[in-house]
Amino acid sequence: MKKIIPFKKDIIFTSNLSEIVSISLEHTLQVDNDNLISGKFIITGEYKMADISVNVESFSYDLPFSINMDEKYNLKNVIIDIDDFYYEIVNDNVLSINIDVSIDKIEIINLPDNKIQPVIEEKEAMEDKRCLDEEVVSIFENIDETYESYTSYTVYIVREGDSLESIMEKYNVSKEKLEEYNNLEEIKLGNKIIIPC
Repeated sequence: MKKIIPFKKDIIFTSNLSEIVSISLEHTLQVDNDNLISGKFIITGEYKMADISVNVESFSYDLPFSINMDEKYNLKNVIIDIDDFYYEIVNDNVLSINIDVSIDKIEIINLPDNKIQPVIEEKEAMEDKRCLDEEVVSIFENIDETYESYTSYTVYIVREGDSLESIMEKYNVSKEKLEEYNNLEEIKLGNKIIIPC
């Protein structure tokens, strides 16, 4: 089973941010124990403080990331990678970072009946909690345990230069499958397209 976990963080610059000249993303995500994936994203690059400036400034940020997985998932053989990465300059000094983390080869294990009830109680207790700072709560806690099969999908935001064909090729999906989830009559910049996995 493969899941895409979205991560969003606004980085506030102390100076004006007019243009990103270059940007790169690396990560140290790994399985720390039986049910925790953690590490950090390392964002580095160069930017201009003004449109007319010829000087560039360097930046580097470490963004912590962690996901607590439910006990019913076996993470011994998972492959953790970056599925998508995009950014946007907001308010002349904020860089909004969006990262889609791919967790592939997740296996569901069968738990004894006495292990299932505490997970359900914990899930109900978590309903009123909010994510604080960089801490991310597992999205898998909301999965209905009565079903054996799951449908997962990616939400893709159309960017400049994208076409329906390029999106279909990138995600290896047919037009007919996309039409089950989306209105494809007109694809515009910024549209959200649901892509079934």
